[in-house]
Amino acid sequence: MEYMKFGKTDLNVSRLCLGTMGFGISSVGQHTWTLDEDKSKEIIKHALDLGINFIDTAIGYSGGTSEQFVGRAIKEYAKREDIILATKFFPRTTDEIANHISGKEHINKLLDMSLQNLATDYIDLYICHMWDYHTPIEEVMETLNEAVKAGKVRHIGISNCYAWQIAKANAIARMNGWAEFVSIQGHYNLLFREEEREMIPYCREENIAITPYSPLASGRLVKPPTETSKRLEEDSYAKGKYESTAVQDAIIIERVAELAEKKGMTRIQIALGWLLSNVTAPVVGATKISHIDDAVMAVSVKLTSEEIAYLEEAYVPHKLVGVMAENH
Repeated sequence: MEYMKFGKTDLNVSRLCLGTMGFGISSVGQHTWTLDEDKSKEIIKHALDLGINFIDTAIGYSGGTSEQFVGRAIKEYAKREDIILATKFFPRTTDEIANHISGKEHINKLLDMSLQNLATDYIDLYICHMWDYHTPIEEVMETLNEAVKAGKVRHIGISNCYAWQIAKANAIARMNGWAEFVSIQGHYNLLFREEEREMIPYCREENIAITPYSPLASGRLVKPPTETSKRLEEDSYAKGKYESTAVQDAIIIERVAELAEKKGMTRIQIALGWLLSNVTAPVVGATKISHIDDAVMAVSVKLTSEEIAYLEEAYVPHKLVGVMAENH
């Protein structure tokens, strides 16, 4: 495994981050395809054994049970100080707003719940899951800064936002001497490259770590377009992300397959190899041991500039989808 300094921080993270949205009790979550605790822990242990020290979860995954599975696995298989642990909090609900629960009260409540779920007294990277239009960003940043000062959180990050939003938040934090967002977790892969317009140049300029989710486009980049998966069959949210560009995406998918065959590699290695040349650590979800093995093999992949250009040239602009389609 290779490791990399995490943006401006002193954290050294593995070039892969284990994503855990696929772990948790399905009956309390939004997905039917999540793994139970035994299977989840088996994958977590395998990832740790292969040198992955960076794990990402969220209180919103399977009603907090993903966090619980992760917390118990770390306690069983690793030393807490050897793990870079990230989790995320979501914005206030409409009920909380109606009941005059402040943004500060909301964040602190979810932070304490995550600490309990994860069986830890600190979180290495606490991530704002999406931009909150109903809470002043000053209140969000001040609350997160207090969590850092209290030792509950080491660093803060954000997911699903525009470049202007993270720039605004960090400018406000800088003016007040507060902790700034050190990372962005956005939607980025060979089939969805809208982050290249402003976010990635901004992050390179400011030395902000880039940890994209959906690095394999929900599996589309690793199998023929005619094949499907249980997730795509049952998850309409994931299924709808690429439907409008399926014809053009098929060209890119075919080029991934062609290059994989030419180089004697898997499609996962090619797709992740391309992404690793642009980011700090992709968040790679896994529901099988083999998913981890293939992902780890991609860390050493070095594509030529000609190969990169060949993979990229068929891309067409995409409309924003998923969480970012609701960022307004």
